[in-house]
Amino acid sequence: MDLLVIKNGPDYIRIKEGVFISVSLDKASVFPFGQLDRVKELHRSAREHGFPDAAIFRLTLTETPL
Repeated sequence: MDLLVIKNGPDYIRIKEGVFISVSLDKASVFPFGQLDRVKELHRSAREHGFPDAAIFRLTLTETPL
């Protein structure tokens, strides 16, 4: 399964009520790959609102029995 996140340097970005917050991975806003257009818009917004190094990353999850 592929998911999308926005990173700024080593940190991830959480988008809450239109505000961009630098967080760790476990608090990051995560989007399904089908929302790529929305994530691109949020990425542009993040760069305009104080996250100049923001970049879109793909998270690839695999599921295996423990």
